[in-house]
Amino acid sequence: MKKHITVCLTCAAFPLGAAVAAETPVASTPAAAVSDEWQFSVSPYLWAPALSGTVTHRRLPTVDINASFDKILDNLDFAAMLMGDARKGRYSIFGDLLYVKVGAQGDTPRGILASSVDVKNESFTGLIGAGYSVLDRSEHSLDVVGGLRVWSVDSDVTFKGRFTDGRKHSESATWVDAMVGVRGTYNFHPKAYLTGWGMIGAGGAQADWDLGLGVGYSFNKSVSATVGYRAMGVDYERNGFKYDVVLQGPIAGVTIRF
Repeated sequence: MKKHITVCLTCAAFPLGAAVAAETPVASTPAAAVSDEWQFSVSPYLWAPALSGTVTHRRLPTVDINASFDKILDNLDFAAMLMGDARKGRYSIFGDLLYVKVGAQGDTPRGILASSVDVKNESFTGLIGAGYSVLDRSEHSLDVVGGLRVWSVDSDVTFKGRFTDGRKHSESATWVDAMVGVRGTYNFHPKAYLTGWGMIGAGGAQADWDLGLGVGYSFNKSVSATVGYRAMGVDYERNGFKYDVVLQGPIAGVTIRF
């Protein structure tokens, strides 16, 4: 049951320091020593994930999703991604917003029920959290973080041909998951650094997780750029609607600090 469906994507990244997905690398502040002054950062970013998993609507066949990240631009209608971070001393607060709207075509199992399927998906993810630095040497940092992630998913499925021709069904769900994890930065050069994070949680969903690793370069004290790889997954099921997906792929962003 193949599917060229890039349905539902979303995700959110935990901003690294702030947290998109608890922290995406682009939001971290390399080599930042503890300061009693407020420090802020804003990080627009891009993520090109491969999407795999299953989506099920009530009384309808399960849709198997398997779309590589190189197909994402063919199906993407709109995307907006932004994260921010505020830090004072050992404490930090962060937030991340991600909205994605996609449309794609797929097939039903063995093509028996329909010759093709049109899928439209809108997905919003927002994360807000706080962190505490347990290691804050000038060259390294390690934060323990926790927060809440909100998911809002709208999925439309339209069958074409054969026995279910013209049948359309829409499902939507909104839920909140509690998240905990760690994030850290290792500076191996005055201007270059490694950054990574990991978060896991549950609540409305049975499981919600986010992992990432990136390498960054600081152009000056105010601007840095990060590239890396991120994987994110969620398993939600309620009232006949199942959304069990994993998103993974390259990520890149710019961080502006002030």
